[in-house]
Amino acid sequence: MKDANRSFERIKKGQLQRESELYSQLLGKSEFGDLESFEADLAVRRNEILFKIQADMEDTRNALKQAEQLTERLRKRLSELEGMYRILTKK
Repeated sequence: MKDANRSFERIKKGQLQRESELYSQLLGKSEFGDLESFEADLAVRRNEILFKIQADMEDTRNALKQAEQLTERLRKRLSELEGMYRILTKK
């Protein structure tokens, strides 16, 4: 997860730099600096939230997969036990 955070930070910095350059080219004035930084901050926060949601989705998928595998193993074990019970209770 730490590697993912580092990768995200690098991507985020690159994204901010590109957005800042684009805003500078489009506006060509420094008086809009506050608006530019506000928009850039919003974009960064949005990207962070999206990244966290995506990571949480992946964790949830993995947990669900593990739960499904456990359920399948328990079903097999129950079937084995039922078979043994049937064999031992036959007269």
